[in-house]
Amino acid sequence: MVEAQNILPVYKVEHNCILSMQGDISIAYKVTLPEIFTLSDRDYEAYHQAWIKAIKILPQQSIFHKQDWFTEGSYQADYERSGDSFLSKASERFFNERPCLDHECYIFLIKKPKDRKLSSSVYSNILRKSIVPVQTINPVLFRDFLDSAGQFERILKDSGFVDLRRLTDNELAGTANDAGIIERYCFLSGIGQQPLIQDIHIKDEIRIGNKQVELYTLSDTEHLPPLCGSRINYDKYSTDRTKFSIGFASPLGSLLNCNHILNQYVFIEDAQKTIKRLEAKKLRLQSLSGYSRENAINRDAVNDFLNEAIGEQRLPIKAHFNVLTWSEDTEKVKDLKNLVSSAMAQMDATAKQETDGQAQIWWSGLPGNEADFPMNDTFDSFLEQATCFFNLESNYRSSISPFGLRLGDRLSGKPVHVDISDEPIKQGYTTNRNKFILGPSGSGKSFFTNHMVRSYYEQGAHVVLVDVGHSYKGLCDLVGGYYFTYTESNPIKFNPFYLTGGDVLDTEKKESIKTLLLALWKKEDEIFRRSEYVALSNALTLYFDHLEKRPDIFPCFNTFYEFLLSEYMQVLEDGKVKEKDFDIGNFLYVLNPYYRGGEFDYLLNATQNLDLLNERFIVFELDQVKDHPILFPAITLIIMEVFISKMRKLKGIRKVILLEEAWKAIAKEGMAEYIKYLFKTVRKFFGEAIVVTQEVEDIISSPVVKQAIINNSDCKILLDQSKYQNKFDSIQELLGLTEKEKAQILSMNKANDPKRKYKEVFISLGGQYSKVYRTKVSLEEYLAYSTEESEKIQVQEYAKRYGSIQKGIAVLAEELRSK
Repeated sequence: MVEAQNILPVYKVEHNCILSMQGDISIAYKVTLPEIFTLSDRDYEAYHQAWIKAIKILPQQSIFHKQDWFTEGSYQADYERSGDSFLSKASERFFNERPCLDHECYIFLIKKPKDRKLSSSVYSNILRKSIVPVQTINPVLFRDFLDSAGQFERILKDSGFVDLRRLTDNELAGTANDAGIIERYCFLSGIGQQPLIQDIHIKDEIRIGNKQVELYTLSDTEHLPPLCGSRINYDKYSTDRTKFSIGFASPLGSLLNCNHILNQYVFIEDAQKTIKRLEAKKLRLQSLSGYSRENAINRDAVNDFLNEAIGEQRLPIKAHFNVLTWSEDTEKVKDLKNLVSSAMAQMDATAKQETDGQAQIWWSGLPGNEADFPMNDTFDSFLEQATCFFNLESNYRSSISPFGLRLGDRLSGKPVHVDISDEPIKQGYTTNRNKFILGPSGSGKSFFTNHMVRSYYEQGAHVVLVDVGHSYKGLCDLVGGYYFTYTESNPIKFNPFYLTGGDVLDTEKKESIKTLLLALWKKEDEIFRRSEYVALSNALTLYFDHLEKRPDIFPCFNTFYEFLLSEYMQVLEDGKVKEKDFDIGNFLYVLNPYYRGGEFDYLLNATQNLDLLNERFIVFELDQVKDHPILFPAITLIIMEVFISKMRKLKGIRKVILLEEAWKAIAKEGMAEYIKYLFKTVRKFFGEAIVVTQEVEDIISSPVVKQAIINNSDCKILLDQSKYQNKFDSIQELLGLTEKEKAQILSMNKANDPKRKYKEVFISLGGQYSKVYRTKVSLEEYLAYSTEESEKIQVQEYAKRYGSIQKGIAVLAEELRSK
């Protein structure tokens, strides 16, 4: 048995660098890569060029080592964050211990001393008992190397794809409580695991503690694909009309679902020496070409390589790529070979399982020991080709914003926190919070909107929903909001005359009541005189003065009507208002149906649900009245008044108005100007307007949607568009979608996990940033959001049986899980 300190090649960790026993100096970075499934063809090409430019900056005798860690982990619930919310707690329980693949990426830049002896499988420091330094580091060379590393870092950061952070001494060497990257590599410790010393066995196989380790390499040109590039098509998400791109080496990254480390090495030697060596090799093969055809083919290959190096000014390098996999489960170890072989086959490469040389290759992957890599396991290539084999992407990341909603990672379903309102404005993707949601029936549209407004409500927003079809009844009951709907036994009721706490009779309130009364009095084609408008204004002022003197009178339309009949008639008799200026008889006659005993006496005389300004969740369900010539215009005016009042009076509080299919009815009734006004001004009052629609034809046929809504909605949300894939070009043009966004939209739900039931949703922020997420929720959330008639009835039955909708959903969910 050999003590680790006798062969450990790391001499010292200081000044945020690793110094090896041989005098090699290493700088390490933690790297943030772009999220998978978010880059376009052009992005991949620009990203690939950034790697080439950055690595070209590095000096001769240096090594670039990129190490991507993919470790099996699980989501850990945070019950404190969920607060007292019944649905948020259910969501935390549902996702707790959800398996996922955690990813970390590191880059190590290594500068070797001049004339350092190269290692091979036969000559490696793991085979020696002790190491003696051969030279010390020249401070001038050290500064030059730091300058090169700084330029390397700046080029990658400026590309906009990658972010780098230099690792500190503690992150490299570790502390008493946290393992450093060197220790983690030795013992293959996952993210956040406590330091634990384990035995390492390397004689016939590599075994670290209970972990069985296997190594698969790409180290021979015979095993490489005939063609490589910055990207490949991902067939699972591609369609006949769109090709979905992923990075060329993505099958060895996030798509390889097992514990593994992807090591990517580029060795930058003296280019002139390399060319001289290859020229000698070509001459040798030339002299032997008469003996075998293989020698002739190899001679031509070397000649082509030299022509490309000199003719196109390419940088010849040596490269090596390997996948280090491990598992504690002996059954799973048997599947590792199939998993890695299949992943390499997707790149058109052949995996080679290392046996004799695996210990040397594994050991040289130790941070700080890359210069001891066995060079007989590398191949000659150019930088352009070698960088194609880099893993370019990472997993979905949660937003650091305190506001947002929970959606699922597309690969594993791991919950991620997503802010599609505030953060995009700060990052410059959008200029407003408005949203446009498009999804045909059955695409999960109402489900997603339920989830979004519930999340916003729980974070303090005031939500006003205008719906046709009872999509939000369950959620409204659960949060204890106001639900306005029309039935014969319980018709829809309002009271615009009632002033709640915090509300005052300001100009805006008076204007909204006048507008409503004029709309009820005059037809659309009737013109009201200025004198009538002024007289009505005076009547309202006198009525509210009258209420102050008589606190026993309840403010409503009935008492206003009675005030006009009595007190205001006295004003007319005194001659303060001329009859020709205000025909009060006509006014009282036309509005008589809204007075006590009239046909619509319920509409403006509500005695319940009066505090609309301070009520945070209000649903107006208009299915029964959307075609009513009298009720509908009045109700839409009241809805407008409610939201505009919130918009202007609730300072510093988020306001959300969501128009489901009702926007069609509102636009028909001459309310188009209101929608336009709303979408253009709501941003200034910390608000957002959201419109939901089912059919593409609705967008095309309505100038309101086309001009006002789409142009003023920086966030576009689309659900399953597979039924429109053959005529998607018109939607793409109308919504101003890019080719990348088109490919993402048409990839939705094409390769969903068959073990789980969910729908995917596409979100685009200002056309600059777009992603597809899973909308996956707990069973309790599902029952609260469901629009299936049978499920809604069952929830209502359980709510009645157990005394509240929350208890009803909890019991029903438990019963369904037990089945």
